[in-house]
Parts: sequence; structure tokens; C-alpha cells
Amino acid sequence: MWWVGTKYGMGEIKVGTSSWADRSLIASGWYPRAVNTPAGRLAYYAERFGLVEVDTTYYAMPAVETTAAWVDRTPPDFTFNVKAFSLFTSHPTPLSALPRDLRPAGRDDGRVRRGDLPPETYEGLWERFREVVEPIAAAGKLGVLLFQFPPWMGYGETAKRRILDIAERCRPWRVAIEVRNGSWFEGDNATDTFGFLARHDISIVSVDMPQGYASSIPPVLLATAEPAVMRFHGHSVAWESGDKQEKFRYAYREDELAQWAERLRDFARETKELHVLLNNCCDGQAQRDAARLAGLLGPDLGWSARGTGDQSIRSAGSVLAPQSRTARRSPVAGR
Repeated sequence: MWWVGTKYGMGEIKVGTSSWADRSLIASGWYPRAVNTPAGRLAYYAERFGLVEVDTTYYAMPAVETTAAWVDRTPPDFTFNVKAFSLFTSHPTPLSALPRDLRPAGRDDGRVRRGDLPPETYEGLWERFREVVEPIAAAGKLGVLLFQFPPWMGYGETAKRRILDIAERCRPWRVAIEVRNGSWFEGDNATDTFGFLARHDISIVSVDMPQGYASSIPPVLLATAEPAVMRFHGHSVAWESGDKQEKFRYAYREDELAQWAERLRDFARETKELHVLLNNCCDGQAQRDAARLAGLLGPDLGWSARGTGDQSIRSAGSVLAPQSRTARRSPVAGR
């Protein structure tokens, strides 16, 4: 295992992946055959990475006992970024994903949006979500709550009010938002977007993703709040046409990772803490690429390393004094 800290005026960089238990990862052979239980898999993952994004909370509300068990199975310095429930980000949500006691009477199938539910049901879902997150936060292991908005949510005052409502519901926990509509980055909208998020202490998620689509966001590295968050989606040609597996099926080349390692080191100088998450989650590729990227980040900086030699990483070490949260651009070459 490698321990990576801060050096040369940089913030702490934490590297991990989006999910540790999806089916294709389990089937890929990344976990040894003997590691065949949920508890064992999380413990194995946490020996190799110090950060993970919880994906399951987007699809359904786990039991509080489940999130409490996650806390117990991970080291004290481990960090969970928790993806928000799909209904909170305007995605049509299967009724079956709602806790049974909060489903509308007489309905058990189909999909709903926020407007389809009584206000008390929507408030109840938020209360349940906070209960689920609380064990992670109480243990000091919560990084950010990630809100990933759909491509149809474009830039505008209504959308900004939606983001503020979400952020206020989550305080004092940290919030990061990922938009998938290019209008947020067009012309003067970009300056307003970054300033708006910085004023309200909300992190914007920087992304590496396929370009040329309506949902494409340029790979601009930004620090609007702490921590900064970077997600890697890959560059599948099936981004809008494929299923979930094909959409994220991508293996980063060594030269791509080397270029990104350099950019991330520069970016880390603008923030106290940088979360880097590989989301090309197909057949264990995210775990392999995250380990390779971590290896490029660590030794190149002269950070001390100790471990098994398997390109594993868990971030540790001190962080720098707080810096300005004014949104700033880092130079990132286009693809």
C-alpha cells in the first residue's frame, strides 16, 4: 500500500473509484476468489484506496445499519463521497426505489418525479437520506454529497435555486454538483456559474468525458469550494447510445494518465483537498486505472511510498492552510 501526502505547496490528493461492488467489477476477477462477501470486498478495497464514491445511494436508500457497517469496515482515515438519491436531481425514479413506507398509496410500479409526490413524502425522503448518511458523517468519513444532474437541466435561475435548496438541506455537510449540460459553460454563463457556486461554498465537479454531445462538459479544472472533485468518465464512443456498460467502457492509455497526473498536480495547488475518482466502471477498469494514476502521482512528486508494489494507494498526510475559494481555471488542453 502506498501512502501519499502533500508536498511542494500542494493540497492532499485522494484517489479512488465510483463504486466498489458493481457486478462487472466482482465478475472481473479484481477481487481474489477468497474475498467473496460484501464486508470482505469493502475491506479489501479500503486497503488499496482511501476514497470511494457510493453509487448505490443514487438507486435506493440503504438501511442505516448498512452505512454504519461501511464505517466499521474501513480505516479511520477512509473517505466516502455519497451520490444523492436520483429523485433529488430531477431524474425519473422507480417507485420501487422509494422506501416502502414512503410510496404513494395504491402504487408500486412506474416512475415518479418530485412533482408527482406530496410535499410530506418528499420531505420524508430527505429525512431518510440524512439518516442514512449520518453514520458516515459522525465517524468523520464523509467527503461530499454528490448531486449529478441530468442533461436536460440547463443553466438558469430556476436551476440555480434548485441547487441552493439542495445545498441548504445538506448543511453542514459538503456538497458537490456535476452538471451535464453545456449551457453552464457557455460564454458569460461560465463566469456566473463559477462565481455562484463559490459564493455559496459548493464544489463543482470537473470531468473528463466524451466531447461533442449535448451532455458534454469541457475538461476544465476548477476549485469553487473544498474539496475539489474530479471525475473520469472515459471516452466511449457509445456515450449516448450504449447501455451502462458500453457508456463507461474505456481504458485510459498510459500517456493520457501521465498528462492528467501533471494537470492534477497543478490543480492541487489551488485547493486544500482534491478528490479524484475513476468512473470508467466496467470490468474493473476503474480500479486498474486509478491505481496506475495514483502511481504516476506519487513517485513523480518524490512522496515517500511503502507497500506491496501492487500500485495500491491510500492517501494520508497533512493539508495546507485554507486558500481562496474564488473559482479559477487551470490550463487544460482540449482533446
